[in-house]
Amino acid sequence: MISDRFIQSIRVNWNKIEKDSYLHQITALRQITELEFSQNITFFAGENGTGKSTLLEGIATAYGFNPEGGTLNYRFSTFDDVSELQNAISITKGYRRPKSNYFFRAESFFNVASKTEDYRDHTPKEIFYQKYGGKSLHEQSHGESFLSYFQSFDQAGLYLMDEPEAALSPQRQLTLLIQIVKMAEKGSQFLIASHSPILLGIPGAEILSFDQQEIKYCQYEDTESYQVTEMFLNHRGALLNRLLND
Repeated sequence: MISDRFIQSIRVNWNKIEKDSYLHQITALRQITELEFSQNITFFAGENGTGKSTLLEGIATAYGFNPEGGTLNYRFSTFDDVSELQNAISITKGYRRPKSNYFFRAESFFNVASKTEDYRDHTPKEIFYQKYGGKSLHEQSHGESFLSYFQSFDQAGLYLMDEPEAALSPQRQLTLLIQIVKMAEKGSQFLIASHSPILLGIPGAEILSFDQQEIKYCQYEDTESYQVTEMFLNHRGALLNRLLND
């Protein structure tokens, strides 16, 4: 059935990846041949090293995004470290074209912010910065600048985000949660790799777990992010006593 999502599904042709590539060593990742996205918000959840960020980057670059982030119009490179997964991914797109787009990477957002300044050209600062809270992104904290930049998008678009919670306090994560939900309700699509028990709790989002050496759909309460956080909050004394005395 045809949906109105910008990315309907992806396929991975492992024959296009060298046999000695490290990608074959990522257990959960190497089992993917096809993934379908049935909701406007999809999370990739799992422990470090399970392949969720690698897959997100592969999808982003296969779609046409700059590997370091930004919109589809951003073209710059400060470090060439893109996996060959992008060459093996084919994307089935929906009938709509996104009116806006963005690939967010926490570790390279400073470079994106700098490139945003370069693209200002001759636009007066007071006009250019209005959509970013009235000041340069570099005059704001990492978390503030990311939120200011992201909140400047107000049209139904495609947004890929790699651990957006990295620079955000719990309160700011709630702000981001509200923004994501509102944008998804207006037709935006999100693919998000995240450890955040706050963001993962978005109602109606589909969650793909990369744990247990496979990729499978799971419920919010079954994610390790939720379970570890719930255990810590409800049994902090006993948990810390056990961990620190082992």
